[in-house]
Amino acid sequence: MTFVSTLRFQALVAALAATILTSAAPAHAGTEATLLVDADSGKVLHAENATMPWYPASTSKLMTVYVTLQAVKNKRLTLDTLFTVSGRAASQAPSKIGFKPGTQITVDNALKILMVKSANDMAVVLAEGVSGSVEQFSDEMNSTSKNLGMTQSSWVNPNGLPADEQISSARDLAILARALLHDFPEYDMYWHIPAIQLGKKTMRNFNTLIGRYDGADGMKTGFICASGFNLVATASRNGKRLIAVVLGAPSSPYRAAKAAGLLERGFNRGPLSWLSPSLGSVDSLQPINATPPDLRDEMCGPHRKRPAAEDADDENESSGFMLSNLPPSSGKASALLKERPDAVKAIAVFIGAAKSAAEQQFANARAKIQKLAKGKPKADANATAAAPPQPATDAKATTPALQTVSSPPSGTFTPTSGQPQRALRALPTATDVKSAMSYAPAKTEPAPLTAVPDAKPAAAAAAAPAPKAKKKPEIKPATAAKPATASKPAAAKTAVAAKPAATTKQAATTKPATASEQAARKQDTSTKQ
Repeated sequence: MTFVSTLRFQALVAALAATILTSAAPAHAGTEATLLVDADSGKVLHAENATMPWYPASTSKLMTVYVTLQAVKNKRLTLDTLFTVSGRAASQAPSKIGFKPGTQITVDNALKILMVKSANDMAVVLAEGVSGSVEQFSDEMNSTSKNLGMTQSSWVNPNGLPADEQISSARDLAILARALLHDFPEYDMYWHIPAIQLGKKTMRNFNTLIGRYDGADGMKTGFICASGFNLVATASRNGKRLIAVVLGAPSSPYRAAKAAGLLERGFNRGPLSWLSPSLGSVDSLQPINATPPDLRDEMCGPHRKRPAAEDADDENESSGFMLSNLPPSSGKASALLKERPDAVKAIAVFIGAAKSAAEQQFANARAKIQKLAKGKPKADANATAAAPPQPATDAKATTPALQTVSSPPSGTFTPTSGQPQRALRALPTATDVKSAMSYAPAKTEPAPLTAVPDAKPAAAAAAAPAPKAKKKPEIKPATAAKPATASKPAAAKTAVAAKPAATTKQAATTKPATASEQAARKQDTSTKQ
């Protein structure tokens, strides 16, 4: 019996070990990569397979936008520069706008169509116009990635169409999104356009968070069979901007709902969120050396009701199961996304030369950014000017030590010997006097012991007023002259007190003389008798 039970126990242990090893295996079909980052600080708020290599699909176009705007910033071209659609561009696979070869379009309109329609042909138009060829543009994409610290990214085309060498990760895409927001804030409009209108045709943005999730303001979707449904999304609330990355989602509604759940979780972090272990910054995430997961069978296999595609919204698929698998947030997951509006405000795009300077539409944004930049030093100066009185009040007000664990205020751990000096300098004169008074007993208590030797040559009565004359100049230096006038009555009192003392001495000396006289008289009378 014991031998049989031992065998059963070993079999159970082996089964558990196999289960653990299977769950700890590298990413495979069905695995997702998710990442949530604070756009300003780069702090990682959530990460799952964030450094797993992944096929970026059309999120590659974020890098295409970055390189193009960098060329505009370096004055290699302008937003009104005309590019011509080549045969190579026109032959790109969907999703595309479908312009014929020889059609001319401005950089501005090409960027708008690229970001809303996710047009693969416009990506090639921009690549050839900026660098001369797709290959040279890919080299610029790779060099730019290296400069940004995107160590896991490799680019061979500007649109993300299937290629084994086109690789990135959730980490690198978050770094790229932060770089776009930081380096080109005046062009923020490009990645949150709800819709474009070309002639009579209106095309909505594939990023279904825009207009449906509170605060959503960008950026880009992507899909190929090998990658699944990808999304880089940004949202802002109460001055806080977050970046969510979802890679490998099974459908368009799922990736939107998953990103909404991540963002909601980031905006509603509880007061004890700092207790959770720090995940560091997005740049510090350690890359994984692995092969990107291939999701072709799962995404485009025969089991699907209809072929998956970037331009297919999959709105008919049930999203109840998907919403229930979102990360925890403050509210119900099903309430995070609003109903898709029937009508949206579309921005007109067109072919041919610009009707007006494209830079004018960004003038207001640029002026606002410059105004904020000028106001920052003043705000910092005011903050530093108001800083000195804060430590004294904060030390008394913020009693819980837990609030200062994550970011203790400056001066908290300075030596105690230096703190009273800084406090006395910051306090008014009146409090200095009170503090001097509070230390007076320590000086006056040992005074009688040190004053006794000095009192030996003088009269005992004259030693009593001495401590009072020494104590008053410490408290009120202005009234130091009063003890001088007050010393005269004291001297007079001592003189008056000295006279009775002299008379008593005389009386003491006369009393024995009269006694002897009386004794002599008695003897005289006795002898006479």
